Amino acid sequence: MTKANIGTANADGTSPVAAPSKPKEAGALMVPAVVEVPPKKVSPAPNPKRPVWIWALGGVLAIGLGALAFLQPWATPVTEVGVETVALGPVSRVLAVNGRIAGERSVDVRPQVSGKLAAVTVVEGDPVTSGSVVALIEPATQQAVVRQAMAGLDAAQVAEADAQADYARNKALGSNIARVVLESSARAVQSSAQEVARMTALLDQAQIQLKTYTIRAPLSGSVLVLTAEPGQLVDPATVLMTIADLRYLVVETDVDESYATQVKVDQPAALQLSGETAVRDGHVSFVSQKVDEATGGLKVKLTADTPLQAPIGLTVTANITVDQRAAAITVPRAAILRDAGGTAVMVVADGKALRRDVTLIDWPAARLIVTEGLSPGDLVIADATGIVDGQAVKVAP
Repeated sequence: MTKANIGTANADGTSPVAAPSKPKEAGALMVPAVVEVPPKKVSPAPNPKRPVWIWALGGVLAIGLGALAFLQPWATPVTEVGVETVALGPVSRVLAVNGRIAGERSVDVRPQVSGKLAAVTVVEGDPVTSGSVVALIEPATQQAVVRQAMAGLDAAQVAEADAQADYARNKALGSNIARVVLESSARAVQSSAQEVARMTALLDQAQIQLKTYTIRAPLSGSVLVLTAEPGQLVDPATVLMTIADLRYLVVETDVDESYATQVKVDQPAALQLSGETAVRDGHVSFVSQKVDEATGGLKVKLTADTPLQAPIGLTVTANITVDQRAAAITVPRAAILRDAGGTAVMVVADGKALRRDVTLIDWPAARLIVTEGLSPGDLVIADATGIVDGQAVKVAP
């Protein structure tokens, strides 16, 4: 019976190889056979390749998480604001207006009657004296009226003389003439006297009217503007020329009716003529008592403290000081909030913006005077646009 060999497997799973058998020699020692073991084969570790988009997605997620951690959008944001510390100081309320140089006495010359200009005796820029002739209107028509009135007066005077002679004769007859005839002649004398008076008045009126055909200067000054030409047809609505007294110049301007009650005579004013850098001292010399209904403007005149030498019509920038205060609180116009709740500002306290109702003087200026609601030392937000009550804020450095 054959026996089966039972062996062990090599480490790599192969069967051991038996050394070839040699014949045994007598007396020889048995040396165990050396068997060469082949090296063990190590299988490489699996290295699967992941898609690139997985790595990109991971990077984006990492960046997003880092940004969230830095920005912390879930936290309440703190707005940085600029502030002003409230303090008392001298304040002036100034009304800025534009005006033009004008003569203190200036007149537009118009004819009193209609007609054709026979002559213009001045040119633009000429000096004139009060009562001097500046233009003539052809007087032929009015001269005829005067002659007619003179003829009527002559006829009335003759009739009056006849009536008086007739009354004298009748009166001389005494009782030899009827009473009724005497009374009639007396009434004729009275009527003729009245007619003479009437014709005299007509002659005077015609002569006065004739004088208006000669146009004279209403004041002493200079001819600023001349629009009349000989041969031109004119009427009482036609401006022939403008005459002004250039010895005394003023600045004429209009103030909006919103500030009409603020402007008063003798208020100081700073005047700057167009083309000049110097500022001249002046004052309000005239304030009209009537607002122009068409423009809503109030006429105001300003006079320089030293006489002006400038062309009529030159533009002048004027600052009228309507109010001066030694100590007052002012805030920027941008700090003012106007809503249904009234007028307010935002102040910073304990890291928050808090609404503070105020009373102020509204005025066309960059800064407004606050009369109630603020105290020295308050921190007022200079620009309250978009700021709400209770909002977390921090003061800008």
